Amino acid sequence: MGFKVNMYSNKKNKLVRLLNMCYGVIEHRNSDYLLIDTYSTSNFYYAVITSQLARMFNLKYIPILHGGNLPKRLNSSPFLSNLLFKHSKVNVAPSNYLLEKFKEHGFKSNFISNAIEIKKYNFKLRNNLQPKLLWVRAFQEIYNPLMAIKVLEILKEKYPEAVLCMVGSDKDGTLKKARRIAQEKDLLSSIEFTGFLKKENWIKKSEAFDIFINTATIDNTPVSVLEAMALGLPVVSTNVGGISYLINNGVEGLLVENNNEQAMAQAILKLIENPIETQKMTQNARTLVEGFDVAMVKQQWYKLLSE
Repeated sequence: MGFKVNMYSNKKNKLVRLLNMCYGVIEHRNSDYLLIDTYSTSNFYYAVITSQLARMFNLKYIPILHGGNLPKRLNSSPFLSNLLFKHSKVNVAPSNYLLEKFKEHGFKSNFISNAIEIKKYNFKLRNNLQPKLLWVRAFQEIYNPLMAIKVLEILKEKYPEAVLCMVGSDKDGTLKKARRIAQEKDLLSSIEFTGFLKKENWIKKSEAFDIFINTATIDNTPVSVLEAMALGLPVVSTNVGGISYLINNGVEGLLVENNNEQAMAQAILKLIENPIETQKMTQNARTLVEGFDVAMVKQQWYKLLSE
């Protein structure tokens, strides 16, 4: 037994998108639930408006929490946060970090993790790590792609053959800036900017790389990091938001200070120079993400929506 889901909206214009979402709530006001993907930036207001529209029709709604900056939103917009999160059936947190923060504010919350289909990720044990870096994220300031370029520059002092592949589409003009800085640092020949790639394509490309780096300044439980762990890529990440609730430093990966390219470069060198420890971390990481398999997450959602 499953559930029928109607989705709104794929419109790019923000006003048109909001109107389309509101239309969806009205059109399907007799549904069992309204599921609202909830973010901390401007999209936060979509969640507020659609949730209050749902309340008008006595339609139960469930915010699905995204973005490591939502705890700040709780503090900066307490009135709107109460409107949205206090009247929901429950708030679904994909990380223990968000779960903890929302419970601290007295909002009823459940933990249901992000999901990946684990069978689609072939674990590759890398025996001879090379400074071949993979970065997968949207080119957006909050994900700090420029830090990845600075990390590469530092690594090249010891490993001139070091390379970096950056997978992701441009969101705010940061890609253009990244290209310019790479050119200024004479690193263009060592960096591949792929643009957007379908999941199966970047997974295939990952086979040629040895280390995954996450440079975000704000984060929660990024699916790209889960995928890297499933693939056997050792992960070095900035220690921001919910990352430390996902990765135990030195157990499933390495965590470094936010916006500290020197620390990230040193962590990468540690992975390369301690292969046995690195292999243990990647095996631990794979074991961890097997708990995020879609089959298990489906059961959690089924239980919640059947109540």
